[in-house]
Amino acid sequence: MPSIDNKFLKRADAHIALANEQLSNEVSQGDVSASFMYGTARFNAWIAACSFESADEMAREKEEIMNYFIKKYKEALEEHVNHHIEHFDFSANAN
Repeated sequence: MPSIDNKFLKRADAHIALANEQLSNEVSQGDVSASFMYGTARFNAWIAACSFESADEMAREKEEIMNYFIKKYKEALEEHVNHHIEHFDFSANAN
């Protein structure tokens, strides 16, 4: 993962702010989360594709690509789930 600096956090916060704006009576947290994850997967697949010369080359590296993104997502998710466990305050209801 890239170093976490102020610009990194601002970009992450911008994505979270957009997700929060999409919440409404008609759109649930689960729906927004699913769209967010789908968009992230789509963007990361594109990022990966940009680093290859051919589809065959990318296909040979598919397992490594998948493992990399799954590992990074799991690390980030574990960090934030642990944070919410340690600082649990459901009444705050903020991410």
